[in-house]
Amino acid sequence: MSTGAWLETHDPGERVFLSIGDLVLESGEVLPDVVIAYQSWGKINATQDNVILINHALTGFPDVPGWWPSMVGPGLPFDTDKYLVVCPNVIGGCQGSTGPSSLAPDGKRWGSRFPAINIRDMVAAEVAFTNAMGIKKYKLAVGPSLGGMRALEWAIQHPDRVGAICTIGSSAVATGDQIGTASIQIRAIKTDPHFNNGDYYEQEKGPEEGMGIARRIAHLTYRTEAEMDIRFGRQLQGDDTGRYAVESYLDHQAEKLWKRFDANTYIALTEAMNSHDVGRDRGGVAAALSTIKIPVIAVGIDTDRLFPVRLQAEIAELAPVAEPMVTITSPFGHDGFLVEVESVGEVIRQALKLSK
Repeated sequence: MSTGAWLETHDPGERVFLSIGDLVLESGEVLPDVVIAYQSWGKINATQDNVILINHALTGFPDVPGWWPSMVGPGLPFDTDKYLVVCPNVIGGCQGSTGPSSLAPDGKRWGSRFPAINIRDMVAAEVAFTNAMGIKKYKLAVGPSLGGMRALEWAIQHPDRVGAICTIGSSAVATGDQIGTASIQIRAIKTDPHFNNGDYYEQEKGPEEGMGIARRIAHLTYRTEAEMDIRFGRQLQGDDTGRYAVESYLDHQAEKLWKRFDANTYIALTEAMNSHDVGRDRGGVAAALSTIKIPVIAVGIDTDRLFPVRLQAEIAELAPVAEPMVTITSPFGHDGFLVEVESVGEVIRQALKLSK
């Protein structure tokens, strides 16, 4: 297998597909015939003011209950008895929306021809999706990590289309440390002998080893040193490989991602995150955040070494109507937003109350 992407020959499952037409990117390039895959839960009300937008993270996908357990459903933080909850797959993604593994107009997969995209392009696609859905305004836009970056852009660019935002383990600008770590992951994929400059879809084998290395590196940044030491220490796995237990764990994470993700998407979305800067062409981060006029809740995780809490504190301090930063205590680092669902859920309920 050359990719773990969802392809048009696969069972769509619960995905719904919506065409948004051509998308003009910030670069000036035009991405033609863009399709957005999404899932939704609940119903829109008569006044159409109960819609929530969930922006997924780097390796997330539209099936929110599949990656964010105990968050979507009747009586849960995203209460489907009260709200219509929508989660589109980001452009450049690999779970149904137009991305490198999609078919281009010539009938071949985009592969290396897929244009570079950034966070603002992703939001432009989400706005077009929103218009095509007939949604006038979201009650809340919420997202972790990459999703939080997009939520911030919604607040800056489209304050009339969203009542409040909640960013979780995210930032207003990519840091040197994040870019450095991410660039190594990208290089690992590109130097895999099966990468073929991104045109590997017709091959029997894709860049599995390279993406596996990238995932192993990334996963360590998602968790904490303490967890790795307490959970695994120097234990051997106890099989005939001679691996340490932590190696086996990382091997498993790499294998899982390979089966459901695409290497070109990993690169495209990672490069978009590296380019993230709300202050670009807006006079800097402080000036950009000062223009936000809707409620903001910035959530940090005390052990997050990828998005340290100072990055969320910056958002809370510089956005004029932001609430005080919320810090969640977790031993699980950046992935704490996936695990500490009770604490995160309480913040979501608070954000929904603040929505204008």
